[in-house]
Amino acid sequence: MSSIYFTEEHELFRASFKDFLHKEVVPHIEKWEKTGTIERFIWKKFGEMGFFGLSYPEAYGGMNLDLFYTVVFLEELQKIHSSGFAAAMWAHAYLAMTHLNAEGSERIKQDYLAPSIAGEKIGALCITEPFGGSDVAGMKTTAVKQGDTYVINGSKTFITNGVYADYYVVAAKTSPEKGNKGISIFLMDTNTPGVSATKLDKLGWRASDTAEIAFDNVVIPATNLMGEEGKGFPYIMQHFALERLIMAINAHARAEYALDYTIDYMSKREAFGTTINKFQALRHTLVNHATDVEHCKIFNYAATARLNQGEYVVKEATMAKLKSTKVADETIYSCLQMLGGYGYMEEYPLARLLRDSRLGPIGGGTSEILREILSKMIIDQKDYQPAVK
Repeated sequence: MSSIYFTEEHELFRASFKDFLHKEVVPHIEKWEKTGTIERFIWKKFGEMGFFGLSYPEAYGGMNLDLFYTVVFLEELQKIHSSGFAAAMWAHAYLAMTHLNAEGSERIKQDYLAPSIAGEKIGALCITEPFGGSDVAGMKTTAVKQGDTYVINGSKTFITNGVYADYYVVAAKTSPEKGNKGISIFLMDTNTPGVSATKLDKLGWRASDTAEIAFDNVVIPATNLMGEEGKGFPYIMQHFALERLIMAINAHARAEYALDYTIDYMSKREAFGTTINKFQALRHTLVNHATDVEHCKIFNYAATARLNQGEYVVKEATMAKLKSTKVADETIYSCLQMLGGYGYMEEYPLARLLRDSRLGPIGGGTSEILREILSKMIIDQKDYQPAVK
């Protein structure tokens, strides 16, 4: 572990969090993977231990710690054999809650951010729409102001925590004629009349609930507008840097887990009178992947350090996600191959890990979209800027 980024306190937190996960989470993982439902008690335990409040202000129950505590949180969650469980935790803590903290009013922070940090309320971020995908500016969901309320109509899809959340952070168009300058962000209780959620059946991330959500004349108070009307698009873009870095860190961590598991397996599996870790073809393949993963990890740490200092690292975060998710898929694919027939068996971790990892190049902006963003920045010299506060 690089001492440039991680202090003794970070490593003490890592040891404590790892111990917590193996005692409180791992015994339930197989049940949650089968049912697709993460029981509420674990959210409360995460809250009691302060794990949801690592980067949030002390005024709302957080600890206001640097982003490398978040890195530790993300890395260890990738090593307990359920990226779906990990996704439910970090989507709550770093997608929904990020908007509450950045754009929420004091009332919203007291009523939603503080209980979210405590694990008493679960949040979901609702941006992606059916047929919309990464085209945020093309969203169809509308919010029409009527007196002291907004009436919301439309739909969202692929929403992590969408079925069991207590509240949604919803992007909707308040001025459709203005394109991406007409998007606003709202807070919505999930039990509001007109809200319905349908659970989706996925290839991987089986433990997390992922939903398609419909809004049919949903009426919310005008005070549930977050930030300024019409500023939703820059708010979303600003937070995408953190989301993409999170997905990059997840990727290098699960790839590292796959390598560690495979190295251990190879040291015990015998063929032709020796353990298979002595075969040059396997050794060289493995170290090539280990080199790629280490490169990603160091790049991701460097980008995190810059984000932690307040820099706008949209290019670096986009590069990090693009490269790390590709490397993770390639690494896990090879690791499964090295286990032979056992890699294809569900009782070994590589089969699930391969399915879970496949979402990496899709979620949070597909690799194709990321390449287009980078093309605009590198070739066309487009300069993306953070939202003006």
